[in-house]
Amino acid sequence: MHALGAEAERQTRLYFTGGATAVLLGWRSATIDVDIRFFPESDQLLRAIPKLKEALEINVELASPADFIPELPGWQERSLFITQEGKLSFYHYDLYGQALAKIERSHSQDLADVHEMIRRGFIGPDKLMEFFASIEPELYRYPAVDPSSFRRAVEEVLKLHKP
Repeated sequence: MHALGAEAERQTRLYFTGGATAVLLGWRSATIDVDIRFFPESDQLLRAIPKLKEALEINVELASPADFIPELPGWQERSLFITQEGKLSFYHYDLYGQALAKIERSHSQDLADVHEMIRRGFIGPDKLMEFFASIEPELYRYPAVDPSSFRRAVEEVLKLHKP
């Protein structure tokens, strides 16, 4: 974060997603890659990534939940602030958006992450279903997503967290 922050020439936000969030929030000890999204995009920061990848021996991917499902209303306001380095502010991308994207993908590690988010109180089951319902009408914009299968997957995850 420090090295990338030193490269920022203007106020920019970087959003961590997936394994990076799981490691930084403490329910995983490692991740195979770091998924990020800049807002606004910055050529300067994008050019800095390859040398950081090599120096730190990490894989960096430009990815966020919005690449796979519709953005949730208010996602930026719910994104958790981590720190600021220079002109670059670091956040965890909205955990509800992360959870829904993970459920849609349905890999075992993704589902384990969602259960940890709920167990640790980072997201609430009822609110997660509300957010799913808010994006469900927009799923037609994502042809790889089957809306009915996605809904069933969300319902299955939430069954495990009923009181």
